[in-house]
Order: sequence, then structure tokens, then C-alpha cells
Amino acid sequence: MKIMTDEAEFMARAIELAERGRHRVMPNPLVGCVLVRSGEIIAEGWHDHLGGLHAEQMAIADAEARGVETHGATAYVTLEPCNHFGRTPPCTEALMWAGVKKVVVGSPDPNPTVRGDGSEVLRNAGIDVTTGLLQDRCEEQMSQFMHWCQHRQPEVLLKAAVDKNGKIDSDSAEATRFSSPESLKLVHELRADSMAILVGVNTVIRDDPSLTVRGPDVGPRKQPIRIVIDPNGRIPKNCKLMQDGLTPTILIHIKEISTDNDAEHVERVVLSDDDGELDPQRILYMLGDREIQSLLVEGGADTWQRFLDASAVDRAHLCQSPVSLPGNDGPFFGSENLENAGLTRQSTEIVDGDSISKWKRL
Repeated sequence: MKIMTDEAEFMARAIELAERGRHRVMPNPLVGCVLVRSGEIIAEGWHDHLGGLHAEQMAIADAEARGVETHGATAYVTLEPCNHFGRTPPCTEALMWAGVKKVVVGSPDPNPTVRGDGSEVLRNAGIDVTTGLLQDRCEEQMSQFMHWCQHRQPEVLLKAAVDKNGKIDSDSAEATRFSSPESLKLVHELRADSMAILVGVNTVIRDDPSLTVRGPDVGPRKQPIRIVIDPNGRIPKNCKLMQDGLTPTILIHIKEISTDNDAEHVERVVLSDDDGELDPQRILYMLGDREIQSLLVEGGADTWQRFLDASAVDRAHLCQSPVSLPGNDGPFFGSENLENAGLTRQSTEIVDGDSISKWKRL
């Protein structure tokens, strides 16, 4: 394998490896690991799928398969090694068994109940442990896991699409698809990276969406949970979300609604504040209790603004098409809405003619 001299290069390679588990490991975080001796990577690993080997364990198995000695090696791992039994044994035991002399950690474990446990066990075993190498990059990669551990709420990503004039497709006209094919592909990647998708009932009535992950490039994974804000129970009984049975679907009301003839995959939840309104924060608390780490808010305009006004959006993707929709009397939505909600633009790129800006709450 390639010889390197900079420790940051080793951690960067571990971050690159961790990406191989995307869409496959949720609710676990993306984690990568490399084993290094004399400036050379001798083995590599990553958390590949839920229930599979952790990154450190895969790297050790990779070394065994190559016939490479791990004793005295240094492990570079993007997340503090775990010290508890879950679906797999503790990674601390694997590292001690492998005889590594040093462990370089990107990010400490964000779970306050176990943070530092893995590092302490390794140090007590005589292994040198350092933490914080490329920490920002490691934590950005596993931001959903980090957010849920710290707040016990899902990280919220708002996805909005507008036409050339910054207007949303009008509810009064026939639905028009104006985003490019590549932008639509990115939508399915966002869905694949989310544990739940949320829309308002007007979107369901107008578009009858499936809200599922489709396309050959999103990898094998189960479908995200679908959530509909439907205060007064207006969702059509014959819409796809109510009938297809593809994935659990949660309807959020402000009052009790009859569940007669609901399919098994449909659940109705009553959530409202003292004024009888739907508070996005209560929705997030409910999802956090269900260990939902990531929520994609897809629309429509009233739902976007409801979450923005409640300071309930952590990230946003705004896609602006070069196409102007004739006769569109829909509302404006753009950078000002996101800035007023406390989000900061991080980047802008052109994808198949569409301008896609990414925003984040700092």
C-alpha cells in the first residue's frame, strides 16, 4: 500500500473509507480505520453495514487476510473505539488483541454516557491514545449521529426547489416538474441518507407522492419512514402513502381522527401545543424518542416555513431551476427565508443547469 508521512493523510484515508458504508449502516455512524506501520498503511476497514464488523475489526481482519503483523501498529480511526457489547464485541478488545501500540482518534464518542470510556480502557492497557485529528471532518461526516447523541432529536435537512424567479410551483395549477434529472437524482440520495421524510398534507393531496428511495445508485437499504403533517385529517384514503404498505407512515394531527380501515403500516399521532397548533419541536421530540436521527423536510412551502419559524432546521438544500414556470402564482421562497431563520450559505454548485446552494445552522 501507499507510503505516507503525514498523520492527517492517514485519517483522511479513514474518512474516505467510512463513506463506503453510507446508506447501509444507519442508525450507526459512518466510521473508517487504517492500520499503519513505518509510514505505510498495512490494512484498512470501515463499518460496512448494520450488524457487520466495525471499522477497527474489519481492518484487523484485513491484516489477517493479508498475512500482515498488526503488533506494534498504529490505528487511525474516525470515531473513538467502542467499549460495549452491541451487535458486535467491543472494538477496544479487538485493538488490544491485535497488539496495536497507538490509537489516533478523529472524534470522541458524542454519547455523554460513554464518552471517553474506550480511550480510558485502551490507555489502561498501555496503548497511547490521542484525539482530535481532523475532528471537524470526522464529525461532519457523521453529523446525523452526532446531532442525535447530543440533542436526542433528529438532524433536520430542508430540501426546497424553486423556479428561475424564485417561486414555488403553484398549488392552483397542475403539478410541474422543473428540476433537472440530475437534481432529482440528488433528491433520492438525500432520501436514502434520511431515516424519515416529512411533507405537509397539501403536498400529498396535490402530488400523491410515494416518498420512497428509487434509482440504481442509492445502494441497498430499507425505505425511510414517511411523515405527513395533517392537522385535521384531510389525507385521501386512496393515496399511495395510505395504500402501498412500503414503509411505516405516520400522520400527525391536532385532534383524534378515526382510524377505521387504516392499513397496518399507517399510524396516527396527535400532537399540538396549548393553542391547538402543530409545533415542529414536538414532532422532533417524538421522532427523537423513536431514535430517528435524520429528517428530510420536502415540502411544501407552508411546511418549510413552519419549520424555519420554529428554528427547527439544521441544514437546507435550495435548488433553483433555470426554467421559469409560465402562469405560476406560487409564493416566493429563497435565500432570504433561510437567512432570516439563522442559516448560513456554505456552498453553491451548478448541477445540470440547476443552482444548488447548501446551508447550515452554525
